[in-house]
Amino acid sequence: MTMATMSATTVLYCADPLNGRRTDPHFAEEARALRAQGATVALVDHDALLAGDADGAVARVPAGAGGVRYRGWMVPAARYAELDEALRRRGAVLLVSPDAYRRAHEFPGWYETFAALTPAGVWLPTVPGEVPDDRRLAALAAALPPGAAVVKDYVKSRKHEWHEACHIPDLADPVTLRRVVSRFVELQGEFLAGGLVLRAFEDFVVPEGAAAEVRVWWRDGEPRLFTAHPDSPVPEAAVIPARDLEPVRAAVRALGCPFVTTDLALRTDGAWRVVEVGDGQVSDVHREVDPALFTALLTDDQPTAVV
Repeated sequence: MTMATMSATTVLYCADPLNGRRTDPHFAEEARALRAQGATVALVDHDALLAGDADGAVARVPAGAGGVRYRGWMVPAARYAELDEALRRRGAVLLVSPDAYRRAHEFPGWYETFAALTPAGVWLPTVPGEVPDDRRLAALAAALPPGAAVVKDYVKSRKHEWHEACHIPDLADPVTLRRVVSRFVELQGEFLAGGLVLRAFEDFVVPEGAAAEVRVWWRDGEPRLFTAHPDSPVPEAAVIPARDLEPVRAAVRALGCPFVTTDLALRTDGAWRVVEVGDGQVSDVHREVDPALFTALLTDDQPTAVV
């Protein structure tokens, strides 16, 4: 058997910050489902990893584990690379390479591949706490179509503070542009990832009886699971016609990352659009999804399922 077969699967979950011998409660049901499927669960210290102590973070990972998958809270791409290095020193290797993780996890890594399928975007590398001057902000905004936009960093937005730190009604209004961007930078604080991103705003509709966004989980270029976006109060995922999914499949394959999520939403003109792309290891799952159905993505091949 290869190290990617079910019997050899080892998944690294974040440990409970209050008890390093237990899985973080957010992922505990997943871990139980994995063990029931015959996989091995090991724990990593997420706090130690973020603090730069990668060797300490993997101290509980069995030596010689071979191919492993990470499953837990988001990790900055640089820290993920350090995780990979620390695991290699223990005879283990991440099945999602640091390069593949960065491409799927950060906006500049996946945008060009999905440009025809997603709202237009531009970005500017920055550091936490830095708000570009008016000239640089205006130049960034001018690279987008006129109209409304949203601001985010390379990984996340603050859509729950929509008017305060996310939505820019008019890119041509420099006062509002600076106000929203500044508030976004302030709220992100030290967790601002990579830099600033501006994306053109598109109007989406909510399919009747279904979530506003569908999260599609891809393994090795194939759609394996369709779920409601984890923020949705509605557990049902809308059905995406095969003709609309095919261009997304082509883009996922071109991206070349083994475990990817795409969040799709229906635009008012009837086109399904890719809102975000992410690495599946750090993408959250809707609370209504059966953990055993999801954890099959981390082990062997299973038929595509809709939840």
